[in-house]
Amino acid sequence: MRNVDFAAAETYEPDEGWRRVSLAGSDQFTFEWFEKPPGHSSPMHDHENEQVCVVLEGEITVHTEEDSATLERFDSVHLEAWESHRVENTGDERAVAIDVFAPGRSFDFWTDREE
Repeated sequence: MRNVDFAAAETYEPDEGWRRVSLAGSDQFTFEWFEKPPGHSSPMHDHENEQVCVVLEGEITVHTEEDSATLERFDSVHLEAWESHRVENTGDERAVAIDVFAPGRSFDFWTDREE
């Protein structure tokens, strides 16, 4: 068993107010907690990992090249590997969610990417 204490977990802040925290996971899957301030959007991107996003607080809208879905508390969305998408906080308050990636990944996806 590997315990991950949230307060001591690896954290990455790509933009002010957009924070990601690495939770327990493995090479097969990883969990990331994240928060976004109102109006913030990640850039359009894709990756080799399938992704499930579950909203815990607030509202986010997930945009793909073909569609958009607005998610509220406990709603979820599945994204296929290589499906281009961006995640935007379209609400008036901070949004908090959990991302699950399979296979697992590290923050290198964000830190080593070229714009």
